Amino acid sequence: MSSDPCITLVTGGARSGKSALAESIAARHEGARIYIATAEARDDEMTQRIGLHRDRRGSGWRTVEEPRDLAGALARTDGQGARLVDCLTLWLSNLMADGDDPGPRIRRLCEVLGTQDSPVVLVTNELGLGIVPENALARRFRDEHGWMNQAVARVADEVWMAVSGLPLCLKPQRGTP
Repeated sequence: MSSDPCITLVTGGARSGKSALAESIAARHEGARIYIATAEARDDEMTQRIGLHRDRRGSGWRTVEEPRDLAGALARTDGQGARLVDCLTLWLSNLMADGDDPGPRIRRLCEVLGTQDSPVVLVTNELGLGIVPENALARRFRDEHGWMNQAVARVADEVWMAVSGLPLCLKPQRGTP
């Protein structure tokens, strides 16, 4: 891996500006840019959201659609340019909707991230700042999501949080316990 930050995690709430922040971080890397999309257009509203993201990025991106085998997509695209993964939250949702145990997939993702030569910027939502969900499935998703974010943040060189469109650098920081 190069001495420049290679793995960057960008987190934030809904409509916090995290995707735009992630795109600006990916743009600081020279060369080709690859957008790894985990969303599936299962309805008109999601199709529209995907289109808005694509329009904002512009034509300088190659898109790889990979809703489940994220580690494989990163391995296959390493060396081809900076990758932006949007987003881990939808990826986890896809896995859990299929009945997969996300633990092994998250561990594999972290292993692959540790081997990357080309930059990777990953977008995730920050959940768990609100009330405890009412049902068991929602609580399980929130818990798995929190553990996933922690695992990816541990292997990341940089972690950013978007709040009201403003970037906050969480890692690296001084005095981390």
